[in-house]
Amino acid sequence: MTFVVLALGGNLGRVKETLRQAVEDLAAGGLRVEKISTLRTTAPVDCPPDSNDFINGAVAGYWPGSALELLRFCQRLESAAGRSVKREINAPRPLDIDIIVFGQQQISLPELIVPHPRLAERRFVLEPAAEIAPDCRVPGLNYSFQELLDNLSRLGGMG
Repeated sequence: MTFVVLALGGNLGRVKETLRQAVEDLAAGGLRVEKISTLRTTAPVDCPPDSNDFINGAVAGYWPGSALELLRFCQRLESAAGRSVKREINAPRPLDIDIIVFGQQQISLPELIVPHPRLAERRFVLEPAAEIAPDCRVPGLNYSFQELLDNLSRLGGMG
């Protein structure tokens, strides 16, 4: 079992219900859910003009398989929620699930980069992650979620 933190978000449809269902589906699919953050409404970052606000949160738990198995499972959940198979970057979507950390692994594959490459710049990722796993150290960065959030706050970071 590997400790994971997943960021969840969306800005199309009934997002709160979609996120709640995603957490239930993650648990039914093998994720041993330990903590779930509160949900937050955030302005879109690097999205097309007139994009709806996002609702973001995070979940921490333990996954029994590989990072690629978790990625494929998350992609199936996103598709089931109505996300386009094209997966245009930053396009509006009903569900987005990103693997933020997967244990202490650093993964760099064409389809998966862990830790998530922009997590240190994104308040909408760091706030929920710091809420549920403040002391979790991010591999390769050697800072905890809380330290990264504090640093971003000092710098006036985005999202």
